[in-house]
Amino acid sequence: MTGHGRAGRRLLAACLGATALAGCLEKGDFGRVRHSTWNDIVLGTGSLAAGVRSEPVSPFPLTDAEAELRGRAWRFLVPAHSGAYLDRLLAELVATRLLSPDMRSPDIAAYFGALSDNGAISPSSRYRRLAEDAAADSRLLDPLARTAGRVLAADKVRLAALDRAGLVSAGDVAGAKARVLENRCLLAWVRLALADRIASYRFALEHLVIESPETAAVPAERALSGLAGAATLLDGLALPPLAACLGDGPLAPAAAPAPPPPLVAKG
Repeated sequence: MTGHGRAGRRLLAACLGATALAGCLEKGDFGRVRHSTWNDIVLGTGSLAAGVRSEPVSPFPLTDAEAELRGRAWRFLVPAHSGAYLDRLLAELVATRLLSPDMRSPDIAAYFGALSDNGAISPSSRYRRLAEDAAADSRLLDPLARTAGRVLAADKVRLAALDRAGLVSAGDVAGAKARVLENRCLLAWVRLALADRIASYRFALEHLVIESPETAAVPAERALSGLAGAATLLDGLALPPLAACLGDGPLAPAAAPAPPPPLVAKG
């Protein structure tokens, strides 16, 4: 077997192993990742892969707030629909850090496709499902943002302690700074994924209105507007653009996306 053939086989084996790991993550309530030994192994493997790519990885154990933040973030890092297996699998591979965040490939049409797969479901039911999904996301954003605030506040304490401490090693300093970057980059990633999710809901709403205009579109758009408003909770956290977390730019805050104009809702 040639060197290229062996390399290809190793790459395939690695991809299959990563697929098996990501596909076996144990989930808890509200789409969060459950804390378990198995999940620790999967996420630990992802951290090793991220370290190989020179992304920030800290050896420090997670604080309670950091663990909660990661659990809450998971819902927004994977697609809102569950019908497209490959899309969800790729998102999980990225979310576990087995693949780089720049490998993510959001398909904003996929959610509408999932709503439309069952032709027996009435248009009003599709509008209702869209409204319910958007409203559920809105309810979960406030606790996520509050947890993020606690994590970022603790990071300020961590960095201030580094300036005052005199008996810490270079490894401790590097680990602390890497954890701060991990936390900020996770939130930047959530913000970007949330924008993609809102865009997918918007795509679905627009196409539903075009295909089947009904009064049920009004509460669906109101729920979507509520989600867009809730998403601004992350805008005040001064998060960097995701590219900066991959070493491609400065850690300056990213601008918030502009809201789209109303489609059907009045008042």
